[in-house]
Amino acid sequence: QVQLVESGGGLVQPGGSLRLSCAASGNIFGTYAMGWYRQAPGRQRELVAAISSGGLTRYTDSVKGRFTISRDNARNTVYLQMNSLKPEDTAVYYCNRLRTYYSITPALDWGQGTQVTVSS
Repeated sequence: QVQLVESGGGLVQPGGSLRLSCAASGNIFGTYAMGWYRQAPGRQRELVAAISSGGLTRYTDSVKGRFTISRDNARNTVYLQMNSLKPEDTAVYYCNRLRTYYSITPALDWGQGTQVTVSS
């Protein structure tokens, strides 16, 4: 069974940066699109960034220009570089495989996520 393990979250001041990592057990990366989601308190989980198997990327409008998704297939790891963080970025962040690059639907069970808190 594939497991997803997110890490790299923490407390950061507004304007700061964090780099999240998602490591997957098993060989699920090579031909699959991957995505980063987040869920803020009282809100639905949303897809914030996606990357295709070939490296195409897309982002939700609220993070464009600030977040960068990347992947290392050799390490079965996907990253989310988050710059210019805002308090509204506070959420638990999760990664998941996408059914297709243009999908928002996750294909696997969720991992535990990693908490990102942006506050002064």
